[in-house]
Amino acid sequence: MHLSPLGVAGRRQPVFARRGAVATSQPLAAQVGLSVLQAGGNAVDAAIATAAALTVVEPCSNGLGSDAFALVWHDGRPHGLNGSGRSTRRRTARDLVDAGRTAMPQHGWDAVTVPGAVRAWADLHARFGRLDFAALLEPAAVLAEEGFAVSGVVAAAWERAVALAEARRGAHHDPAEDAFLPHFAPLGRAPAIGEVWRSATTAATLRALGASRGEDLYTGAAADRLVAFAAATGGFLDADDLAAHRSEWVDPIGVSYRDHEVWEIPPNGQGIAALIALRILDGHDPADVAPFGAPGVAAADAPPRPASWHRAIEAVKAALVDTHAFVADPAHADVPTAALLADAHIGRRRAALGERAHRPVAVDPRSSDTVYLCTADDEGNQVSFIQSNFAGFGAGIVVPGTGISLQNRGWGFSLEPGHPNELAPGKRPFHTIIPGFLTRGGEPVGPFGVMGGHMQAQGHVQVVLDAVEHGDDPQTALGRPRWFWDAETGRVDVESTAGTPVVAALAARGHDALATDRATTFGRGQAIWRLENGTLVAGSEPRADAYPLGW
Repeated sequence: MHLSPLGVAGRRQPVFARRGAVATSQPLAAQVGLSVLQAGGNAVDAAIATAAALTVVEPCSNGLGSDAFALVWHDGRPHGLNGSGRSTRRRTARDLVDAGRTAMPQHGWDAVTVPGAVRAWADLHARFGRLDFAALLEPAAVLAEEGFAVSGVVAAAWERAVALAEARRGAHHDPAEDAFLPHFAPLGRAPAIGEVWRSATTAATLRALGASRGEDLYTGAAADRLVAFAAATGGFLDADDLAAHRSEWVDPIGVSYRDHEVWEIPPNGQGIAALIALRILDGHDPADVAPFGAPGVAAADAPPRPASWHRAIEAVKAALVDTHAFVADPAHADVPTAALLADAHIGRRRAALGERAHRPVAVDPRSSDTVYLCTADDEGNQVSFIQSNFAGFGAGIVVPGTGISLQNRGWGFSLEPGHPNELAPGKRPFHTIIPGFLTRGGEPVGPFGVMGGHMQAQGHVQVVLDAVEHGDDPQTALGRPRWFWDAETGRVDVESTAGTPVVAALAARGHDALATDRATTFGRGQAIWRLENGTLVAGSEPRADAYPLGW
């Protein structure tokens, strides 16, 4: 990776390091990861410890009941781990429809699938880890036991989630959510900025998970508590569902973009959307898609090029509608992964895109609140890791006496009969969370990710364009203005720092474009690039409470 000289005085700069680096959305979690590297751990050890710490210091985005995915560069190639959980084997789409549901719920037990993150930590450790597993979870347990000072962005998200939980309780009492407010708002409110929050029960659970290498959540005491609470409050998740859960090692899928390669986890996640969009854009001249100034060097404060943004938005729109139509659990549906990335489909998609905004329609190719982290060590290992409770704190369910907050990934299922993503027993839902990885000529450049629901694939495209077309270092790429296409409304949100001329130019091309200062719309990313001489260059999202660390 060749970096352009883009540093701007007064702006956040990337971190350069030789021995190791960690980038994530919480400084306390990054410090945990760095301490593991300094204690002799490798990048995988650091990723596990950082992930565990994030469940404590950023609980509004993830928890011990999360799902997770990982891309690991090891021994000269990427390895993929799908750590997403499956639906209970005792529930179908027809059951929900018969109960009066018209869509998958966002909260409550029907939104919960088996939590897969803890098993993913254990499986990553078993294959690549070096230090003792319990030692990797101990820093997180200490943070939970002794408490930590809540940071600004987390405090705002925490406050929103508590207000929503209180509103749900006032409108409709669900006993499954009874433990949520006592755990996360013990003073009757969310913790304020700088206030210390602690949880002895979470600390105890983390230590039990460490001692059992994660098994406690699937066949141990934590599993027993979860199953008993589900049975008492209307849930269908049972001991067999938990005991049967396994992560899945998968072959990453990748495409070329210019002289680089971009890697993602295959479906049931939306990573393929980023690959489809980049393949569409790869067919254009670099001068037509470089997002900021001319290809090559572009000043860090260069304004966006509206025509280039238009092409990228159009490519992403086409990619996302195909992804939403066809991506599901490949164990239960015929997902046309290869066909979606094939020349014929990409060529048709590219040819259909013009100078005006279009409302995309899915084309069958066969007929023609989340945390992300990345780590790197001086042995060449690099990890791209993402875990999430999905929307806010997830399903609004905390298992009493454990501190385990459960994700609401089941919200990603469909109740539409015959849809590839229709809820069925033992099935993985459509997932928004995706880790990314960049290589060049088969050599690792590094891990990257942009969290935030359906912003994630769009963020991956924008970071890759910035890095490849302009040689951006990670911090510059993550700090540039972004856009977000809302698939439900068709609106394009433009970060206000892009400037009003960009919004006007997109509107002139037929986009329903709107400038916004709402930073949470545009995701929160991290990235670490490895230079040819082995130097690590790390960047962290300026829209979060984050900074990268290295040594």
